[in-house]
Amino acid sequence: MMQVGLPLGACARSWKSVRMASCGMARRNPLENKVALVTASTDGIGFAIARRLAQDGAHVVVSSRKQQNVDRAVATLKGEGLSVMGTVCHVGKAEDRERLVATLWEDPARQESIKAAFQIKRIGEPEDCAGIVSFLCSEDASYITGETVVVAGGSLSHL
Repeated sequence: MMQVGLPLGACARSWKSVRMASCGMARRNPLENKVALVTASTDGIGFAIARRLAQDGAHVVVSSRKQQNVDRAVATLKGEGLSVMGTVCHVGKAEDRERLVATLWEDPARQESIKAAFQIKRIGEPEDCAGIVSFLCSEDASYITGETVVVAGGSLSHL
């Protein structure tokens, strides 16, 4: 009996560590003394990831194609007491990405059909991706290699 209890207890402690890292409970600065360079990080998912990495102790460098976006993101994050700096960096054509994204949400009927396909019945938010990125950057994930983590609201992965 004791042999069964030890592995189950260790499993429960590991799961608690992952859950706590993802939701921000009992933060202990797992990314302290690390620098994170996050591209396209002045809005949406990139901004949420930059914020989470800084909250977890990393010094974050945010970047965007436009200086005013960088300045706004840096001011917001510094206003939250986070360690950040920013730089301008063009990583592609923003107009094309914006047009593509604006097109899988202009149609309310299409949005509802997409939500219906998800197990949790809602469209994801940028912050839904930030916790797993922070966890994978932390020492808690130091033994994880070559894995695919799907953050997709329960829908099937198409990798």
